[in-house]
Amino acid sequence: MHIAEGYLPPLHAAAWGAASAPFVVHGVRALTREVRANPESTLLLGASGAFTFVLSALKIPSVTGSCSHPTGTGLGAILFRPPIMAVLGTITLLFQALLLAHGGLTTLGANVFSMAIVGPWAGYGIYRLLRRFDVPLMVSVFFGAFVADLSTYCVTSVQLALAFPDPGTGFLGALAKFGGIFAITQLPLAVSEGLLTVLVMRLLSQSSKGELTRLGVLVQGAKKEAAVR
Repeated sequence: MHIAEGYLPPLHAAAWGAASAPFVVHGVRALTREVRANPESTLLLGASGAFTFVLSALKIPSVTGSCSHPTGTGLGAILFRPPIMAVLGTITLLFQALLLAHGGLTTLGANVFSMAIVGPWAGYGIYRLLRRFDVPLMVSVFFGAFVADLSTYCVTSVQLALAFPDPGTGFLGALAKFGGIFAITQLPLAVSEGLLTVLVMRLLSQSSKGELTRLGVLVQGAKKEAAVR
């Protein structure tokens, strides 16, 4: 992740694009409702998108035809929920493909599915689960960002293994190979992204407490801030 332009077989590229499309359409509707209902959220939406763009532009060479980097999608998923993050992630990936030659247009659907769909949903799911069991907010934020990052690369490993199965061991052998190579760079990156996301959330809880309370991330008047979403 990002999978490079032209690296996937055309049929695979089209299939991942078709799988991503409904999530992005749903996300556009959710984003439109959010902006219309709460115009003041546009600054925080922009900041979430910028956070994703900057972090995911820091690439480290990894698996052939791909790269490792933070994703930055956990923060936006926690603040605005995964459907909106699908849109912000798609915009990020599109601009990176066009302006930075990072990823590609033919592989956009595959990259969107791993980074803008599965990553945010997995991270948000872990965040919600931990908050349900009264795990402290910042610990939940850390694991949400950590899982959002790591799950992205698990899906990318599956995508590459499906496209390029090992001649001897097939899909499972290729999955182990791609996943093993990604793990070398991605595990420390996921930890770093989790810590950075916690730092950003601490800053937001001070500078944008009212907005985070409206979004349900903070509870007004509670001794310990808790998530209610």
